[in-house]
Amino acid sequence: MIDLSGIWVALVTPFLPEAEGQGVDHAALRGLVARMRQAGVSGLVALGSTGEAAALRDAEQDAVYDTVLDAAQGLPVIAGLAGSHVGHLHERLAHLNTLPLHAVLTSAPCYVRPSQAGLLAHFQAMADASRAPLMLYDIPYRSSVQMALDTILTLAAHPNIVGIKDCGGSLDKTQQLIADGRLQVLSGEDALVFHNLCLGGSGAISAATQVAPEAFMTLYHALRVQRLQEAHRLQHALAALIRALYAEPNPVVIKAVLAEQQGMHDDVRMPMLGASASARVSAREALRHLDEVLAGVKARLQQPHRPESLKVETTSASEAA
Repeated sequence: MIDLSGIWVALVTPFLPEAEGQGVDHAALRGLVARMRQAGVSGLVALGSTGEAAALRDAEQDAVYDTVLDAAQGLPVIAGLAGSHVGHLHERLAHLNTLPLHAVLTSAPCYVRPSQAGLLAHFQAMADASRAPLMLYDIPYRSSVQMALDTILTLAAHPNIVGIKDCGGSLDKTQQLIADGRLQVLSGEDALVFHNLCLGGSGAISAATQVAPEAFMTLYHALRVQRLQEAHRLQHALAALIRALYAEPNPVVIKAVLAEQQGMHDDVRMPMLGASASARVSAREALRHLDEVLAGVKARLQQPHRPESLKVETTSASEAA
């Protein structure tokens, strides 16, 4: 089975400004991939919802995959695949079968709202047709259909379905999927990366990581070596950043931050609108605080680990009298 563990980055798709036609900015995309590679992330996810895939024509999507795969230089790449026309999904999958992908991440057809039996038939057919291993994407607030636990566990028996990006909104379901052990369970909610890892999950597919890759990777490694106090400190600072990044529809605030960090344009495609001035300020302040916390956490992680014993207050009989 392929390895999906770690922190995977759900990439934005940089666009040129409207005055230049608002095509894909492939130079900026290459720079973003290079930065993620240098930061040591586990892998990349191209053209998920963060990548504004629904706003790109097929030819644009193909060009994005080519750029990401070339710039990744061997770092594993997962391709996002979503839509409502099943025939078109299979056409797109046929093209993805020609690419050296680590996996294909696909959600339930949006707007259709199929039955659970329909979901089983759909995902089994996609898994049969995919050359790369398939990852399920449970995201009811975009697909408008909830994947039942029994449905996911039935799909786990398919030899070409290896993992799930979990945005299902149920901690109990998440725990049961992790406990079952057949699927590698990755959090699709940035705020729940810590929780996923502490429950024994495989990691995360995270959009926020691309603005703070060192912090997310430090959190991942701190938990791997059971440095919980350091991980707690970092988690609280990351939670504040995540709230700021998602105060407006994804990925508008993330693109605004990336524009400040590495000079790419922060353009999004309609009906998305650019980030507000207040959102930019909040994200900037959250990043500044995170940098301060990260420096302290990294310093503590370099020191020998001395677990604190639980101290229990006791009272002697004479004192009690």
